[in-house]
Amino acid sequence: MLKISHSWLAAIGLIALSGCAPAPDNSEPPTPTLSLERIYTNNEFSAERAPYFRWLDDGSGYTVLENRTTDSTDSSDAEQGITGSDIVFYQPDGSGRKVLISLEQLTPEGAEEPLSIDDYQWSDDGQWALIFTQAQKVWRYRTRGDYWVLNLTSNKLYQLGGDSPAPTSLMFAKFSPDSQKVAYVRDNNIYVETLGNKAVTALTSDGSDTLINGNFDWVYEEEFTITDGFRWSPDSSSIAYWQLDSSGVKFFTMINNTDSLYPTLTKFPYPKAGEQNSAVRVGVVALSDQQTRWANLPGDNRDRYIPRISWAGTSDAVLIQDVNRPQNTNTLRLFDWQNNQLKTIYTDHDDAFLEWYYQAEWQQDGSHFIWHSERDGWRHLYRISRDGTSIVDLTPGDYDVVDMITLNENTNSLYFTAAPEHPEQRFLFRTSLDGSSPPKRVTPAEFAGNNRYKMSKDASYAMHTHSRFNQPASSQIIKTEGHVTVTQLTSNQALKEKLAKEALPEHEFFQVEARDGVVLDGWIMFPPDMDSSKKYPVIFYVYGEPWGSTVQDSYSGRSYLWNSMMTQKGFIMVSVDNRGTRAPKGRDWRKSIYKKIGSVTVRDQADALDAIAKRWPQIDSSRVGVWGHSGGGSSTLNLLFRHGDKFHVGVSQAPVADIRYYDTIYQERYSGNPKTDPASYEQTSPITFAKDLQGELLLVHGTGDDNVHYQGTEALINELVKHNKQFEFMAYPNRSHGIYEGEGTTLHLQTMKTNFFIEHLKP
Repeated sequence: MLKISHSWLAAIGLIALSGCAPAPDNSEPPTPTLSLERIYTNNEFSAERAPYFRWLDDGSGYTVLENRTTDSTDSSDAEQGITGSDIVFYQPDGSGRKVLISLEQLTPEGAEEPLSIDDYQWSDDGQWALIFTQAQKVWRYRTRGDYWVLNLTSNKLYQLGGDSPAPTSLMFAKFSPDSQKVAYVRDNNIYVETLGNKAVTALTSDGSDTLINGNFDWVYEEEFTITDGFRWSPDSSSIAYWQLDSSGVKFFTMINNTDSLYPTLTKFPYPKAGEQNSAVRVGVVALSDQQTRWANLPGDNRDRYIPRISWAGTSDAVLIQDVNRPQNTNTLRLFDWQNNQLKTIYTDHDDAFLEWYYQAEWQQDGSHFIWHSERDGWRHLYRISRDGTSIVDLTPGDYDVVDMITLNENTNSLYFTAAPEHPEQRFLFRTSLDGSSPPKRVTPAEFAGNNRYKMSKDASYAMHTHSRFNQPASSQIIKTEGHVTVTQLTSNQALKEKLAKEALPEHEFFQVEARDGVVLDGWIMFPPDMDSSKKYPVIFYVYGEPWGSTVQDSYSGRSYLWNSMMTQKGFIMVSVDNRGTRAPKGRDWRKSIYKKIGSVTVRDQADALDAIAKRWPQIDSSRVGVWGHSGGGSSTLNLLFRHGDKFHVGVSQAPVADIRYYDTIYQERYSGNPKTDPASYEQTSPITFAKDLQGELLLVHGTGDDNVHYQGTEALINELVKHNKQFEFMAYPNRSHGIYEGEGTTLHLQTMKTNFFIEHLKP
């Protein structure tokens, strides 16, 4: 007998009328069924978010933006009033509300509308506010726009950039520590203005399209996640900055066929694996003479990276992280810029690659700094002396620190998040700055799951955000001591009640072993009306690369809802973190994939499939799907091409089909250099194995992807055509890497993906 679930009948709108008595009046209404429109169009499941939140440095409270429309009776400029944002202060417990800056104060003289606030900051003396507005996207982030300053005493508001400021031309404006000046970048040069005086002083003058001062090229921003390229000295007398010379870096060209009658081209320097990088160096410019003193680092500036710099506590020296091109050695050098001296104080090295580059956090007197390292096989926090002779592990044990949150010298405390026992969860810990006491967990047991903290400068309070796999986030202000909630910011109670009425799946976190005994973590979601005697198709969601992790006990919003919808349609949904993903499981876990991404990583996914099929006999191993985006798109291709006997249907979104086409920093870090390690690139690129495609493939890419270029997908198409491998393909014109721009794009993509799995896996 064919078993048809009640939810399936409701979905297609059929009512069974087979002589049965009508349902009694007190019967429960039918359980709603999730749909693509409900998830992606109707905003039925929108989550309440915590406010845009900023702690004041003195720890007295926090500020938020609050929208307001002025009463027309209070406004002489507009009959209907004006709408904008006030900057409002609250004490940690939510009391003491006070408008610090009103939208009226943010309305320039003669203007009809107030400034829209993209970001804001306070001067250290509390006398000035800096407002960032009209923000425009440069590479990935909106970092160019207009900056205005407001004197909170005189109420004077004016725009930075001189007497005739060019619109949306400034970047990274910030106050000097003494609250007397503001520095910013314009046209790849660094400028400074004295507050209250519109005279502009150029600190550099050689900036050009290829010589970049205080800013970065595409690959630095993308792969080192840095945008702002200069640092004020603590005494406000000088500025340390990066300079990049991109001359000689080959340009990548993207074509836009849809926005005008004739195609337009976008060109930008993009160093692909093995190609020439921008040259990089660091200098310090003194405000007194506008002269730059350069750090004379040994070696070729085109074969090094400088991912981080910081003033070494005082204004006498800058700490430069000098990383070699293979990214297996980070040499920390102190640059005494006034005496033109360099001193190496510490070196981190790994036989494979260095996992990441963290900012050194200096104590105020410059005697010690806090440093992330995997030197003992785990990511720990160390207290290192200025001369490098004293190294103390502040977080000992066989576990990883996930994030350092903050430190407080006055209380001898350091806060960080970790997950010693559950890699899918996150908890707050406290330890001593001098190593005198062991770490202690701060997050109470009742907050199992994912916990994030935004702490006040003195670490006495924090905004705490908590969620679980199937539980939307709540946010609250806590007093750190005792983890006591003092005010609730958001609860998402309405969304939780709405979800409680849905036929949502059961889920489970699990562990299985790969063929060599490595333990893999995963989650699995079952159809809400699953019949344990029947077989169900399974869909894997995969990422698989070192840049992320999919197995986390946190709420993923629309992704969770889409997975839930697919279980309602009769699929079992699974995700597994293969070795090498950014999970807190130690150095060996992360480095074992060196020169093996695309081979051992997808082998782990195949091993996980075998293991879960044995554990849950409801899984139909003859109907297995997989999908992923970016690195997950690459993993999807490799699973179909290299393990086509196990994975039969795949949707690959924005994949790196040939890793030789990706950038230097990311790809060489994990795969070596194609000029010296050609076999690594050949044996891990999906395109090499395209000839072995057996199953059903849907390939998707945006033609305006400046990150993972559409070029690579076209190369893969040629290879599939060459071997007469049939597949389906969708190009989204001029969409970027996220494939979200344009009206209807997200719904269209999700509909296509959903229908593809239903058609070929037949739930």
